[in-house]
Amino acid sequence: MRKQALGLIGRVFFWLLVLAVAFYTIAPFIYAFSISFRTNSQVLVEARYLPEDPSLINYQNLFEDADFMRTMFNSALVASVTVLFSLVVGSFAAYALGRVRFKGRMMVLYTVLAMTMFPQISILSGLFSIVNDLDIYGSTVALMFTYPIFTLPFTVWVLTSFFQGLPAEIEQAALVDGATPFQTFWRILVPLTAPALVTTGLLAFISAWNEYLFALTFTLVSKTSQTVPVAIANFGGYGFEVPVADRAAATVIVTVPVLVLVLIFQRRIIEGLTAGAVKG
Repeated sequence: MRKQALGLIGRVFFWLLVLAVAFYTIAPFIYAFSISFRTNSQVLVEARYLPEDPSLINYQNLFEDADFMRTMFNSALVASVTVLFSLVVGSFAAYALGRVRFKGRMMVLYTVLAMTMFPQISILSGLFSIVNDLDIYGSTVALMFTYPIFTLPFTVWVLTSFFQGLPAEIEQAALVDGATPFQTFWRILVPLTAPALVTTGLLAFISAWNEYLFALTFTLVSKTSQTVPVAIANFGGYGFEVPVADRAAATVIVTVPVLVLVLIFQRRIIEGLTAGAVKG
């Protein structure tokens, strides 16, 4: 009886902890969602968690704002190009590091891992000089050029572990059947790593979609090239008024695409996160 009681207490404590973490994580977004249905004046006056007189005026203003919709397009374009480049280049690099044995392979792999540890600010000045020399400052091309610096190493590291986990017999059988190394890679190994590609691609997309420091630095002089995070930070109010409601509505709009992608690919994401957890 005592053992059962302790087990019950442990389960209750576990679920209370889960609920506390879930509330801590979700509550800010729910509050932002609530604020998005009020006007700025109502936000300053009302201290309610739920709006008393909800309105869609903030969303209407944003969807009718051509500048904001352009920043949405810029973010989607930059994030998509970043993901495509990271997955294509990262899959080739991961195949070489995971399936080909060569001297210094582990050193290269650890160097790739070390690249993910550098903070963005530490290389910002060097990148700024390179972007200026390439004459792409103030354009979305500058973001497409710089974002893979952080998304590509993560993609290579994760995909390498997946390629290493694939049975060597699959590759050997394909080569015996007359497939070239590229055909084996493209038609057999890449489809088998689809869960990893979806997982890493989605994480790279979220990273590029939410990135702020590079976007602010490299598009500061060109509003037509700015992305959503920079646009939201630059929202202006009237006088000393802070456009809290407008920013909340924009935050909800920006979060929806990521949420939709997660819901669409949730099965692949779970497969990618759990693959290799159990062996034998």
